[in-house]
Amino acid sequence: MTPERIVRVRREAWGFAIGSIFFAVGAIPQYAEAVGLVLTNLTFFVGAIFFTLAALIQLALSGRHPPRRSTNPADRADWWAAAIQFGGTLFFNVSTTDALVTAVNAEARLSDGWRPDAFGSICFLVSSGLAVVATRDRNTLWDKRARTWHGTWLNMLGSVFFAFSAVGAYTLPATDDLVSLFWANLGTFLGALCFLAAAALSRRSVPTDVAPAQA
Repeated sequence: MTPERIVRVRREAWGFAIGSIFFAVGAIPQYAEAVGLVLTNLTFFVGAIFFTLAALIQLALSGRHPPRRSTNPADRADWWAAAIQFGGTLFFNVSTTDALVTAVNAEARLSDGWRPDAFGSICFLVSSGLAVVATRDRNTLWDKRARTWHGTWLNMLGSVFFAFSAVGAYTLPATDDLVSLFWANLGTFLGALCFLAAAALSRRSVPTDVAPAQA
């Protein structure tokens, strides 16, 4: 007799969902006006931590193994998508940390916060492209539910919006103004919503008799 199974949100998806919420809220201008610069940057800082934890789970704790010669193309693309995504989240950790430190004390700026932000966006785009490759042959993946077309394209769209945000957030040397504050905020907000939707739709099937701590 086949055991009954239930469908739950994937473990890593919880981290992406929470991180997305923090990024979406932080990008709302009214929120920034209400709480101030420090708390706004703290919001992004916390959101980036959740992104990184979720990416680490997806890469290291979900059954993946580094590619070998015998690894099929879909699994190879899938592993590299997860690895590059994890690297991208680390870049966002750097940029959000720099923004938070600078907000607290402008003289304590750690680095050019825009560069890691841009590198993080590029990593997300490359990762999303590799995820498309992996999803094309998802039946050969180590976990057939690890990639779905709705999740893949929602993450791709979110990565594109984050790229727009990075371009908008570039500071013009001559005037010290952003290229577009509108796109810096809107790109982050829309990208976070796409990541949130992808996370919410990410599902895994588990037996009903699995203990909550093991599920």
